Formats: sequence, structure tokens, C-alpha cells
Amino acid sequence: MTRPGDDDLRERLRRALPAAMKAKDRPALAALRSALGAIDNAEAVDAEPDGWEIADPDAEDVDAVHPRFAGTVAGVGATEVERRSLSAAQMEDIVRAEIEGREIAAAALERAGQREQAERLRAEVRVLLAHVNRT
Repeated sequence: MTRPGDDDLRERLRRALPAAMKAKDRPALAALRSALGAIDNAEAVDAEPDGWEIADPDAEDVDAVHPRFAGTVAGVGATEVERRSLSAAQMEDIVRAEIEGREIAAAALERAGQREQAERLRAEVRVLLAHVNRT
């Protein structure tokens, strides 16, 4: 995650979301939510990182092990893991990949004669480009 207060791409996308909701701008809502989700997903850590040790169900300290599930840890924060930190360039790459995916899909929809759906995707591309090009 980036430092609070930075005017990064994620913050610009988040600030644009309420205005899109108020305007009921469906293409903008779809694009903004998708891009924010992609950034958040990229920050997620692997489910089982290297070095993880499974709690010993036979341990003397019974509070350290969940009583009903072998190999689990009980207690507040037992499952908390710090998320990855993305640079501004990495966030921009993620959003550009979202843009590229929409452009490819729009071209395929156009070839299939589905102009309305293709235009919706192109509208989403324009929304994302407006935020990426401000960096």
C-alpha cells in the first residue's frame, strides 16, 4: 500500500467513485470498481507463504491452538497478514492492463456485431485513461 496522503492513482480512482455513483454513470462505476479491485487483488499475499508453520495440536499452550480444528491458531489477529505494497508504476501497469483487456474485448464485440456492448467497454476505457493519463 502507498503512504496516506499521496495523490496516487488508487486515490484518484476512489475519489471519482462517489461522483460516478451520484451521476449513475454505469460505465464509470464498472471501470472504477474493476480497476480498484484489480489493484487490491494485486496487493493480496499468497495463501500459504513460505515459512508458515502449522500450529502443533499437541502443544502445551492450548490457547495457541483452536480446540476444534487441528493445525489452526486461535486468537485475535491470528490470521492477519500485511498486504504487499505497490509502487505507483505497478498500479499504473495494473490499470493499463485493465484498459488493454477492455480494448481487446470491445474489438471482438464490434466484429461480432455487438456495437452497444463494444461502446460500453470503450466508455470504460475512456474513464480509466482519464485517470491514468494524469500521472
